[in-house]
Amino acid sequence: MELDDELCLCFHVTQRKVINYLRIERPQRVAQLSDCGGAGTGCGWCRPYLKKLFDAAQTTDEPSPNLPSPEDYAHARSDYVRAGKGTPPPGATPIDPQ
Repeated sequence: MELDDELCLCFHVTQRKVINYLRIERPQRVAQLSDCGGAGTGCGWCRPYLKKLFDAAQTTDEPSPNLPSPEDYAHARSDYVRAGKGTPPPGATPIDPQ
C-alpha cells in the first residue's frame, strides 16, 4: 500500500494523512485516530491497520508497517462487509462486486 492509498475506505482517509496525524498530533490512544477525518468510525475494517500504524508510531519516527496492496485490501474489506461485520456509510468506497 502506498502513502496516498486510502486506508479508511469509508471516509477516504489516506495512509499519508494518518501518518501525518500521528506525527503532528501524537495521539495517546489509538481511538484518537477517529479525529483524523473519521478514520475507523465507519464499517470498522481499517481499525486493525490503524492500530498497526499507531503501534509503529510509538516505537519509531516513521510508521510504515507492511500493509497489503490496495487491491487486496479493498477485496478483503468487501469480504468483511459481506460477512455482516460492518456497514459502510453512504459515500464510502463501494465494496467489490461478487
